Amino acid sequence: MFSLPELQAQLAAFRAKLAEASEHTNRAVELLDEAREVIVNAHELADPWVPPELAAAVDRLGADAERLRAADDLVNTYLARL
Repeated sequence: MFSLPELQAQLAAFRAKLAEASEHTNRAVELLDEAREVIVNAHELADPWVPPELAAAVDRLGADAERLRAADDLVNTYLARL
C-alpha cells in the first residue's frame, strides 16, 4: 500500500502523462486540420474532395481529448480530497 506522499507522487506522474497525451492529441487534430486545408486548396478549381476517414479521425481524436480532460478532472478532484 502506498503512503500518502507516494500516492500523491504517483498521481502527479499520472497527471503529467495525461497532459502529455492531451498535447499529442491536440497536435494530431491540428495536423489533420492542416491536411484538410491542403487537400481543399489543392482542388480549388475542382470539387474539393476530403477523404471520409479524415472527418472520422478528427471525431475520434476529439472524443479522446474529451476523455483525457475528464480523467484529468477526476485526478485533480481526487488529489484535492487527499
